[in-house]
Amino acid sequence: MKTDRLGHWLAILIGTLYFLVPLAATFEFSLRKLRGVYSFEAYRVVLADPQFQSSFTFSVGLAVVTIVFGMAIIVPMAYFVELRLRKLRPFVEFVTLLPLVVPAIVIVFGYLRLYNSSSLLPLTNSSLGTNFLLTCGYVTLALPYMYRSIETGLRSIDVRTLTEAAESLGASSGTIIWRIILPNIRSAMLSGAFLTFAIVIGEFTFASLLNRPAFGPYLQLIGANRAYEPAALAVMAFMITWACMGIIQVISRNAAAARP
Repeated sequence: MKTDRLGHWLAILIGTLYFLVPLAATFEFSLRKLRGVYSFEAYRVVLADPQFQSSFTFSVGLAVVTIVFGMAIIVPMAYFVELRLRKLRPFVEFVTLLPLVVPAIVIVFGYLRLYNSSSLLPLTNSSLGTNFLLTCGYVTLALPYMYRSIETGLRSIDVRTLTEAAESLGASSGTIIWRIILPNIRSAMLSGAFLTFAIVIGEFTFASLLNRPAFGPYLQLIGANRAYEPAALAVMAFMITWACMGIIQVISRNAAAARP
């Protein structure tokens, strides 16, 4: 028993060091911008850069639109699959996993071929159309994670009983989803939202090939031209991602504690 426990702790220690040592080294390097002294000068330079502010604001706004657009599609679909189309669940799960199989560069080149200036629907001719394409691409990339979160939340409640009770009181499908289903899967929706936010903030391929001023291309540009600022940006990106993961854990734990 003691040997097994020691092996478990050793595996945890090795895994922790594997992730934390490179991050600690990156953080230490980011503090060396001023020679001979540790400082947060690289972080100050990055945060004061107008291009950083505009690209980060653009990506945050796009992440919010992506979350709203994705939820508007996935929640009703997952609800009706769970309620009336359970035989289609394996097919829907297969489709939602395709973004993990098809590379992002293939998807974005497909968008460019279908919606370029010579097509019947030339969305790339305007910034608004290109932003819409980018949003669709991000919804596609986040589909596996968002759908799994929503599906898990729906399976944790009795969708059929809640729906039948609401229908017996005269509620429509829209009212049932908005006033009954959504409040009961709030934690699952927030989990999917934060995962989507983390994906959008760090995504590079879609934004670069569609030539949009997002945060991912800005990270690549800084990494190609500077030394200490990329390390500072990498640490900041890790902190944003970990903050999202931590919020998901807190929300999930509170939701579990609130259940009878």
